[in-house]
Amino acid sequence: MQFDHLTIRTRDLDASKTFFEQVLDLSEGERPAIIRLIPGYWLFDGDRPVVHLIGTVRGDPGRPAEAIDHVGIRPDGSYHDFRARLERLGIPYSLMDVVELQERRVFFHTPGGPLLEAVFDEPVPSQHSSKDQTS
Repeated sequence: MQFDHLTIRTRDLDASKTFFEQVLDLSEGERPAIIRLIPGYWLFDGDRPVVHLIGTVRGDPGRPAEAIDHVGIRPDGSYHDFRARLERLGIPYSLMDVVELQERRVFFHTPGGPLLEAVFDEPVPSQHSSKDQTS
């Protein structure tokens, strides 16, 4: 397994973006169309987007001003085998295919609640709809 990315929710997108650009020498890069529906930035280390920033609404009492939203990982093995493992273990999950990147993603929670995103470099079926699906 490899680390893929860290996603942070923030109420101050521009300050957070500037912070990561200046402190970690990351640079803003383009996000896939399906992701652009959410306010935010992808910050790259070379050609890899390693920090994802998501904007939250000011005054949202259910969310802190700044919080880690989820961690992306790249498990060993295939997308289908990983889904089968989650099903066998009774772990609910949701899916997202990013056609532009030819990536398939599986979102699931740890027992304590934090969200993980498993990312797989596997071809997205051509008849695919880019809607999220839930197990």
